[in-house]
Amino acid sequence: MSESNPEILVSLHAVAKSYRRGNQAVTVLEDITFDIPRGEFLALMGPSGSGKSTLLNLIAGIDAVDSGSIVIDGVDIVGMEESQLARWRAAHVGFIFQFYNLIPVLTAFENVELPLLLTSLSRKERHDHVDAALSVVGLSDRVEHYPSQLSGGQQQRVAIARALVTDPTILVADEPTGDLDRVSAEEILALMGRLNREFGKTIIMVTHDPRAAEKARCIRHLEKGTMKEFQIVAQ
Repeated sequence: MSESNPEILVSLHAVAKSYRRGNQAVTVLEDITFDIPRGEFLALMGPSGSGKSTLLNLIAGIDAVDSGSIVIDGVDIVGMEESQLARWRAAHVGFIFQFYNLIPVLTAFENVELPLLLTSLSRKERHDHVDAALSVVGLSDRVEHYPSQLSGGQQQRVAIARALVTDPTILVADEPTGDLDRVSAEEILALMGRLNREFGKTIIMVTHDPRAAEKARCIRHLEKGTMKEFQIVAQ
């Protein structure tokens, strides 16, 4: 544990990451230092290869830094062992992906319930949590539908409900509208904005789409692995 400002949920200091490509070390992120306030809706932007998805994965505890610290809600996740990190992710991070990652043979209800199967909740408690999450995303009438019976926008809503169902500390979204048509994308972004405003969810979203980024409350720009521009979005 480390002391932290209660208003700051995520604090990165001197974070660096590189990958091996043959005999070469390719730097992806270099000296990334910034804070994310509790209740923020942050868009990470940058050209392909700028390191934005890598940064998202580091914050979510999916990937490991080479050096630096990442403190989330007072806990430095960098020093965790993999089993400890897996438990931390399950409790604190909700994931929203570009291609939904739903299981085709499970209903909307069963897909949303999946993260709860790892908890000590009773069957009734799981049922109540799933009902609440699907209600929030406006899909209470689609609980028994399979992914193939849902539109792309509806599938992404199921994925968001799955991310929400454990009441995570942060939601991380990697190009959440990248596979959607314009209308569905607008609906998903409106839903994410509502989760941020009405439910106080802290959201970190990677996007290459300026229209999507404008739905966030602030935008940070990455370029060649370093943090460049920061802007507050007028709501």
